[in-house]
Amino acid sequence: MMARNDVLAVLALLRGAGADVVLAGGWGIDALLGEETREHRDLDLLHDQGQESAVVAALESAGYAETLDQRPVRFVLTHPSGAEIDLHPLEFAADGSAVQSSPDPEAPFRYPAACFVTGTIGTTTVRCISAERQADFHRGYEPADRDVRDMAHLRDKFGIDTAF
Repeated sequence: MMARNDVLAVLALLRGAGADVVLAGGWGIDALLGEETREHRDLDLLHDQGQESAVVAALESAGYAETLDQRPVRFVLTHPSGAEIDLHPLEFAADGSAVQSSPDPEAPFRYPAACFVTGTIGTTTVRCISAERQADFHRGYEPADRDVRDMAHLRDKFGIDTAF
């Protein structure tokens, strides 16, 4: 499990390493909501691929080790405690937008600059992706119960349309 204190410690560690990361996934949704709505098995982080070596070195210094490599799309580092960090490398453009490789090389994931927003975990302001972008990423697959609940929270708070 990835508890709030674990997330904040990872973010502080990466900030200290000069790495600028953005929350996505469940913790990104909870940051948008400003409250922890459920337990999280992992932490999804988007990072500038140019900072990847700094991100990995910082996490390795804290005991994390790579346990899954699906680059260029994503890779996972796991702590001996079982905490997992799912890392997604992005290539940023001068206008603040970004592109992430996808399993289909002809259809990369696109992040408009406006989708990078802030939220809070506890009293800490964090970067995360917007509710609309979160909803976009929750399309085209059979959702787990947690996904259904996450999208309901986004609909309730932000009044957006979601796939489920």
